[in-house]
Amino acid sequence: MSDDICFLTATALLERYRGGTLSPLEVTQAVLARIDALNGKLNAFCLLDPEGALAAAKDSEARWHKGQPVGRLDGVPTTVKDVVLSAGWPTLRGSKTTSPDQPWEEDAPAVARLREHGAVLLGKTTTPEFGWKGVTDSPLTGITCNPWHLDHTPGGSSGGAGAAAVAGLGALHIGTDGGGSIRIPASFSGVIGLKASFGRVPTYPPSPFGTLSHLGPITRSAADAALMLSVMAQPDSRDAHALTYDARDYLAVLDGGVAGMRIAFSADLGYGQVDPEVAELVAAAAQTFAALGATVAPADPGFDNPLALFRVFWYAGATHLVKAIDPARRHLLDPGLAATAAEGEQIGIADYFDAMTARARFCARLRAFHERFELLLTPTMPLPAFPIGSDTPIGPDGKHWDDWSPFTFPFNLSGQPAASVPCGFTKSGLPVGLQIVGRNGDDVAVLRAVRAFEQAHPEHLKRPPIDPA
Repeated sequence: MSDDICFLTATALLERYRGGTLSPLEVTQAVLARIDALNGKLNAFCLLDPEGALAAAKDSEARWHKGQPVGRLDGVPTTVKDVVLSAGWPTLRGSKTTSPDQPWEEDAPAVARLREHGAVLLGKTTTPEFGWKGVTDSPLTGITCNPWHLDHTPGGSSGGAGAAAVAGLGALHIGTDGGGSIRIPASFSGVIGLKASFGRVPTYPPSPFGTLSHLGPITRSAADAALMLSVMAQPDSRDAHALTYDARDYLAVLDGGVAGMRIAFSADLGYGQVDPEVAELVAAAAQTFAALGATVAPADPGFDNPLALFRVFWYAGATHLVKAIDPARRHLLDPGLAATAAEGEQIGIADYFDAMTARARFCARLRAFHERFELLLTPTMPLPAFPIGSDTPIGPDGKHWDDWSPFTFPFNLSGQPAASVPCGFTKSGLPVGLQIVGRNGDDVAVLRAVRAFEQAHPEHLKRPPIDPA
């Protein structure tokens, strides 16, 4: 029974709290027990605060008994990725170079909003060092494993959040995404992940990877993603890039469906190589939208692989990040991050400004494409999860994580909303994700499409066969 509680969605939990058939304390105790049983296998959490979570749950329970819940998430178990500031907890960012001996007195905007709405914060989920790559391991916290196959990666950099979400270790999970870091683990772990439009979720302090970096929810349902985004998107004056707050309730507009939408389907964006099993599952998923009343047409946005453009910003960000670290401590870095920063040192100021111009042209091309199509469907990943122990699926000789994630980072360059929703499993039992990309600022259309697909294919949202015993 306690495991069943752990897999209730946030919206279901809130309904049970409201009806008095379940209490936040009961739920938090069950989730903490499941974390205790599974985290040794998964390494999804790098920090757990059972005392703080239980105290928050007791306070929430008292409020519900009085019929006075605070905010929209009162009593819902929630996690924070360990690159996002959380008052009272060290934010080490997966790095031995970060000293835990600091005040840690400030919440990032997303954490502040979730706390204000009564979320029960459980702890911090694992990340590669500073969120720099698409798998989740770090010199500080070791390797995080995929609940579907423990010898495979859950992806990254929000890999701890993805693994926790699918394994029933909390209902809501904060993810960050600078090149795919929400969508990669959503695809590899078999959950829903939304990279909200750039600026939709206020960010502070600024990411070292600049305007590539987004925040968003990782959840087990579209409704939970919509509810969480409604809270996370509330304003915070600390973010100079934040969009104007529109007080949108994404949950209230979630069920609009996709009938009448014009949707493009690109099997490979014109340049990617896709595993045949993945290609088959994603193509079938795309046809679901036609059955739901949308017009689905094969179409590529018409750009070449923008990897070289992305790397200018990503690698320059890595260089900036590493230069801020005490030189006496840089030997503690993940060698891959250090090598990426070294490559970034070769990028000159003229190269960077040329890249800014090229990025503007790239964004203009995508905006023109979306004058014809409200949504774009692609594979989230060109392959299923691969074995742990390497940054790439081709083994220790592979160099770059972004070589094998060709469909995620383009939409960090453009700032568009993009989500991954589970669309099936390979013969070996690994999840596959469908990516849904929207027009700049149109998070509603993306969420509606996720919801419509989820309702058409509830069989794709499964529990992994991981034994807590």
